[in-house]
Amino acid sequence: MKAAPFNYVRAETLAQALDILAEHGEGARILSGGQSLAPALNLRLAAPELIVDIGGLAALRYISFAEGRLRIGALTRHIDLLRSEEIARHCSLLTSAVAHVAHPAIRNRGTIGGSLAHADPAAELPACMLALDATIVVTGPASERRIAARDFFLGVYETALRPGEVLTSIDIKGIGSSKTYGFAELARRPGDFAIVGLALAADRRGTTLSNLRLAFFGVGERPTLATLTAATLEGKAHLRQYLDAAQAALREELNPFADAHATIAMRRHLAGVLLERVLQQALETPA
Repeated sequence: MKAAPFNYVRAETLAQALDILAEHGEGARILSGGQSLAPALNLRLAAPELIVDIGGLAALRYISFAEGRLRIGALTRHIDLLRSEEIARHCSLLTSAVAHVAHPAIRNRGTIGGSLAHADPAAELPACMLALDATIVVTGPASERRIAARDFFLGVYETALRPGEVLTSIDIKGIGSSKTYGFAELARRPGDFAIVGLALAADRRGTTLSNLRLAFFGVGERPTLATLTAATLEGKAHLRQYLDAAQAALREELNPFADAHATIAMRRHLAGVLLERVLQQALETPA
């Protein structure tokens, strides 16, 4: 299929993009990397009247780290995250996760902001934002809003973005030497969407994890924070002794769906498998 006819404008500044969005309302769509929007256009799942291309806004492509705070511009590409020494040093969860995003051609063009705004429930980066307790920064015609990741993802391809707003950056606080991370996903083939995935972030002291956040993806309409499961492991030494209890809590807490790729029971089982693997990663990561 081919995309329905649309008009196109390449924004020179963020202010110009916001003005165009305000003028055209819901008939306009933002284009950043295009790796989600282009297929939707070709399948006519999206048929906007106007495409507003913000891909040339260099001010929205950056990675900065200072005083335990990581800031990432929305137009930072997946490949930029994958190659960043600062990301690998201070927030290796993102390095691990981005390596699983689709294929090199997609990673070379896709952006972190585009992935978050698209809000695919099987995508890696939304779950990472939840695990990292990130803040999503969006800019509208009148003001800037800061939205906690837990409040940003509302459902399948649905976010807290309002008409006329643009996702501009991601703010992650509390990055430090005590942090540890883990990431794993299961898919039928490398690059396929995850059947089940898990992103973990925690503070580590010896064999004890605190402030543990377990964000599952591919199991529901949005990434899911398994708070009850994390509570069974929080502050415990020798976590393997508590693994059975944690997996039992996880089976009760997760409410996955069934589809052509997996039954509900299979997704619950795989989630438990990933929980064990990712906990092991978090404890083995050099402090």
